[in-house]
Amino acid sequence: MLYLFVSLQSFIVSTKDRLSREETGATAVEYGLLVGLIAVVIVAALLLLGPKLAALFVTVTNSIPGA
Repeated sequence: MLYLFVSLQSFIVSTKDRLSREETGATAVEYGLLVGLIAVVIVAALLLLGPKLAALFVTVTNSIPGA
């Protein structure tokens, strides 16, 4: 999970540096930053809600007879 975050951050930084040299790349940088922010929010949500969802699925599985 940490590798994914570091790779994403490295990609965003390199893309930002490459596109910031061009005036026309400003919009692309903004969109890239938004994509990065959305990815961070998704990862955080999965880390926070993952154990609760796993427990919910275990509870549902255990309540089904013959499962």
